[in-house]
Formats: sequence, C-alpha cells, structure tokens
Amino acid sequence: MSKQTVVKNVICPFCGCLCDDIEIYVENGKIVETANACVLGTAKFMSANNVSHRITAPMIRENGKLKEVELDEAIEKAAQFLVNAEWPLLYGWASTECEAQSIGVALAEEVGGCIDQTASVCHGPSILGVQDIGLSGATLGEIMNRADLIIYWGCNPVHAHPRHMSRYSVYRRGFFTERGVKDRLMVVVDPRETHTAKLANLFIQPKPGTDFEVISAVRTVLAGNELAVDEVGGVSKEEIIELVNILKNSKMGIVFFGLGLTMSSGKHRNIDIALSLVRDLAAFTKFLICPMRGHWNVTGIGQVLTWITGYPFAVDFSRGYPRYGPGEFTSNEVLAKGEVDAALVIAADAVANFPLKAAKRLAEIPLIAIDPHQTPTTELADVLLPCSIAGIEAEGTGYRMDGVPIRVKKVIEAPEGCLSDKEILERLLIRVKELKAKKKA
Repeated sequence: MSKQTVVKNVICPFCGCLCDDIEIYVENGKIVETANACVLGTAKFMSANNVSHRITAPMIRENGKLKEVELDEAIEKAAQFLVNAEWPLLYGWASTECEAQSIGVALAEEVGGCIDQTASVCHGPSILGVQDIGLSGATLGEIMNRADLIIYWGCNPVHAHPRHMSRYSVYRRGFFTERGVKDRLMVVVDPRETHTAKLANLFIQPKPGTDFEVISAVRTVLAGNELAVDEVGGVSKEEIIELVNILKNSKMGIVFFGLGLTMSSGKHRNIDIALSLVRDLAAFTKFLICPMRGHWNVTGIGQVLTWITGYPFAVDFSRGYPRYGPGEFTSNEVLAKGEVDAALVIAADAVANFPLKAAKRLAEIPLIAIDPHQTPTTELADVLLPCSIAGIEAEGTGYRMDGVPIRVKKVIEAPEGCLSDKEILERLLIRVKELKAKKKA
C-alpha cells in the first residue's frame, strides 16, 4: 500500500495572492488532495495530473502537422527561428518564476527582439498611472492588521481572488482589527452588482465607463467644493457625499482596483485620478491603493524587466539597447501591424486572449510555444517545448500583488523530459549565441 505524504506551507501559483498556507497531499508522485486552497488554486494544482491535456514531448510542425522530436532538435529549430527573424516578439512570462524571466530578458536582448508581458493587456494602465503619479502602497500584511475601510473598485474578488477577503482584507482578524469584519467597512464600486457587491456595506453602481467622472466628483467634494449637478455617472450627489465622509473618517483605508478600472474608458487616466484621490486623502487620514494582479507572477515579470532594462513592459532591443514604448512595442500593436516576424510565447495563452488580428499574425509567423498544457497557442505553434509547471513541479521566486517576493516550492516531479522554463530558456539562449557566432564567422 502506497504511503501518502503531506507537503505543508506550499505557495499557490495561481493568482497574485500567492497564498502560502496550502497543504498538498501526494501519493505515488501524484497530487491527490489539497487543503486550504480555493477552488481556483485547487484546479491549478490538480492540473498537474491532467494527462489528456498535458504536453510531454517536444514537437515541430512539418507539412502542417506537429510531430514528436528530441528536445535538442526542437531547441535547434526554435533558435533558428529567433536568430533568422528581423524582429521577434517574446511574450507572456506571467506564470513562471523570476529566474526564468531573467533568462528571457537576456534572450530578447541577444536576438534584438521585443519583449512584452501580459500586463500590456490588463494592468499596463496601472503601471503607467504609477509612473505618472506614484503609489501609496503597503504590504497585504499591513493592510490586514490596520485597514478599517476596504474598497473594491472595478474588481470581483469573490470569483477572481477567492481568498483575498478572508486572508488579507475584510474578514481577517488583524492586530488593530481584532474583530475582523466587525471592525471594518466594505465598499464596492462596480457597474455590475457582483457577488462581491452583495457582501458590501455600501455598493455604488456607476454607469459603465464613467469611473473617471465619478472619482473627479469625489475629489471635488473632498476638496470642500459643492457639486453643481445632482448625479455624476449614474451616482447621486448624496451617494458621493456619503462616500467622501466614509473616506475621511476611516483610520486607514485601501482601494483595491481591477480591470474594471484599467480596461474601461479612460484606461491609465482612470488610474492617474484614483492615485490622485488617494494622495488627496493623505490630508485627512492614512490611505493606500493596490492593484488586484491576476496571474501569480505577473508582478514578478514587471520587477525583473525593470531591474534589468529600467522598464516594466513593452521593451524593444532592436537597436542593441532597451527602449520603452507602450502602444508602440506592446504585443498587440506589433502583431496587428505585422511588424514582428517570429514569436516566442511562454507562460501565457496569447491566441486565446488577443484580438483576432493579432492572433492571425501569430498563425502567419514562426511561433514557438513553451507550455505544460495544450492551449490555442500550442495548437498554432511551429515549435512546441513542454515544460514543468512552475510552483508545482519547479521552484523559483514569485512576487505577490503587493510587491513582496515569495519563494514557490517544488511539490512533485514533472513528467520525464519536461524541464523547467529556466532550463529550457538557458539551452535556447546558449544555442542562439552559438548560431549568431557562426553567422559572424
């Protein structure tokens, strides 16, 4: 009879919460059960057992069909695609460890390519807003212990970050919030009455795309001025005044914001004004703001790119040095314009999430995919490199949504032949350098 082992204090590699109290039950080298993980985290851990969708052999497309090959052959083909391209795109990076991401930046520089990450289609406006205004932030632990006002603006953590409220905000008992939810007030601002909104003490429902106007009205009242209209963006004057009073009277407040703010009309200007509101509130109380980051290490790739290049996304190396160009070097733009002539997609599913024009371009050019599972992107790939699942079958560093680095664990062994993202990229980088040296000789 096989013995079941328990791996404790595992970090969940699903969302930006990076919950660190997960217990994984392993039997015969397989994950059989989880404890403490949410439904999304559990599904991520159990995906390691999904044989039907798991990619376990390198593949190259020949005559329109993928055929299994040896890893060295697949690496060789991928290296040739990158070296022979005029301007390749290296995209994704949100669900892999920082150590792999750093090799990816070196690879992009070596091939003179464009490197971009998933934030360009989600929280890119958040990054631009922070660059404009600055961020009044804190760790989730500080928020858990001190915040008595929790605002969720344009996000639905009940579904997207299921343990966020119980671990870090509304329901968690903290040092200065000993009674948990009884010591806190929860406000939700969203054009939809989400499941999160149903739990709020105050729910404000603006019209879609009016966040900028609503926040402007809040800042107007906060500054002591009178609103000349009865409603702004579908929010009544009375509701705005009530919200301002709640904001001013909190001991410490936090605005958690999501894609409802970053991807609606206004984009990074919404973030600019939200950050400005938090700055204004500093005259009355302690106030903070934090983006609700999705993929478990999307914060990490922003950190890694910034350390190495000075820029967090949309970085071009075609001139031999890093250039920053949101809207110019972001993945959707360079694909839709047909500017890149090869692509490497890792730790993301570009085809499933990009607009049709960008996805079509990926189908037209040589495409390298590094992924443990079958996805729409792997279905179009010309070179397919299977990898281990970071945070389950490979260890490494990840960054929580509040910018705290956390070491993710290796819980089980990957299928035979599936290297980590870092190992694959290291081999690819070595071969690219060798091919470039041959070209010069």
